[in-house]
Amino acid sequence: MIATLGIKWDLVAHLPALFAYVEGGGTVVAQYNRPNGLRTNRLAPYDLRLSDARVTDENAPVTFLAPDHAVLTTPNKISEADMEGWVQERGIYFPTQWDSHFTPILASGDPGETPLKGGLLVAKHGRGHFVYTGLVFFRQLPAGVPGAYRLFANLVSLGK
Repeated sequence: MIATLGIKWDLVAHLPALFAYVEGGGTVVAQYNRPNGLRTNRLAPYDLRLSDARVTDENAPVTFLAPDHAVLTTPNKISEADMEGWVQERGIYFPTQWDSHFTPILASGDPGETPLKGGLLVAKHGRGHFVYTGLVFFRQLPAGVPGAYRLFANLVSLGK
């Protein structure tokens, strides 16, 4: 359940409308979800399997898997410098499996571990975009991390 302004509602019941919004040209940015206790396995318009995978080192190197994707170019050109100054961790609850409609944008991993590719996934759906991110924007934005703001602006600008 989500509580907004004192109103409780069940997101599962509203997912078809959310996916229709994306299909009609909207952009949805879904921040991480915990894989256990979910009321549905369908969090996105396409298959997406969550896990407990995370990158705890906030300075872990980041590889740009799709450097020409709009998420990394419009309106801001995202570079390695934008990944500097992150606090506490890179991301949590990264998906480990996803439908081929999703494009993995970044890879990152803790030292000595295989880099994870599910921290930022973008899928075109109809005329819109569905984004799933395990990146910890909820820590970076309040901390004023400039690169996080620049990347988040690109996410919400998809298709504009």
